[in-house]
Amino acid sequence: MATQGPETMIEAEHTITRGTGNVFADLGYADADQRQTKLRLAHAINGVIGRRRLSQTVAAGRLGVNQPKVSALANYKLEGFSVEGLMIFLMALDQVVYSSTPTRSSQVACWSHHKPPGSLHAPR
Repeated sequence: MATQGPETMIEAEHTITRGTGNVFADLGYADADQRQTKLRLAHAINGVIGRRRLSQTVAAGRLGVNQPKVSALANYKLEGFSVEGLMIFLMALDQVVYSSTPTRSSQVACWSHHKPPGSLHAPR
């Protein structure tokens, strides 16, 4: 790539490597599948909370946790959350959760009770 200034031309060489589809695996995390699953679940939960325009306090009441936990979830600070706990949060928000491959936590999808199965939304 070349950039030009008034009297300068700088050549920079870049190497592009295609990712695996899991940024955590690309960064070398041993628990990459679990981290990606938690991220997908948190994204789905935050999406439901956002679409319903729930305050963090109201969302906390529905999820059975305190407001700081909802704040951590909204900011994707997921260290204190388990995959199972996040699935329970989705169910508390009237979402159906299933794992298509029980041995691989990264294969999780969810959909609303109010949408037919044909409108499946699988977080990616």
